[in-house]
Amino acid sequence: MQFITPLQSATLIKRYKRFLADVVTPEGQELTLHCANTGAMTGCATPGDTVWYSTSDNPKRKYAHSWELTETQTGHWICVNTLRANQLVREAIETGSVPELSGYSKITAEVPYGAEKSRIDLLLQADSLPNCYIEVKSVTLLQQGSGYFPDAVTLRGQKHLRELQGMAEMGQRTILFFAVLHSGIETVSAAHHIDPRYSELLTQVQQKGVEVMCYGAKLSAEGIRLTERLPLVTSQFVG
Repeated sequence: MQFITPLQSATLIKRYKRFLADVVTPEGQELTLHCANTGAMTGCATPGDTVWYSTSDNPKRKYAHSWELTETQTGHWICVNTLRANQLVREAIETGSVPELSGYSKITAEVPYGAEKSRIDLLLQADSLPNCYIEVKSVTLLQQGSGYFPDAVTLRGQKHLRELQGMAEMGQRTILFFAVLHSGIETVSAAHHIDPRYSELLTQVQQKGVEVMCYGAKLSAEGIRLTERLPLVTSQFVG
């Protein structure tokens, strides 16, 4: 995924009200950016970090600028715009960059499904294969050298795991796809120390047939693309 227009850089002053962030440009101008990430963003929003932002020409937007990437003071790159994860996974599947998901002829987004009335991020279909339900999650939390999901208690994420399990029990292929959008993360674990119920459910749904895939990414101000598969490991976090 290439950014349509080049991103611009600024220095982060603060993030607040979940959806907003104040930055100062190299010219000294202060701007307020829209932040599409509603999570805790632990380690992704430290004052003084470099923020890379896009600009919309939509006159109806209250905030024209959107926070896309963080370049940390330790040199890591992070995609903080959670809307990008689904786009990246879809693009990777369509270009054959995820060999485990080859052979499907149709991809549909946001399809209603499940007993709890959810919408699946991506539905893959083919004449000769079972439907494949893919729930995409963005991983950006780096702690003690490992990547973790979630970065806050997520009742919505727990629901998604239950929905995937339900489809797996019906004989469909189901996948929890972790898009790892932090250049410092090389392994992924369930964040038992943050959301123990999510961690327990993840173990449960794997036993019921839900697949888990983790893919790292190459990130820059020019664009992002998924690259290699990363391992999912049992959490060894010590608080």
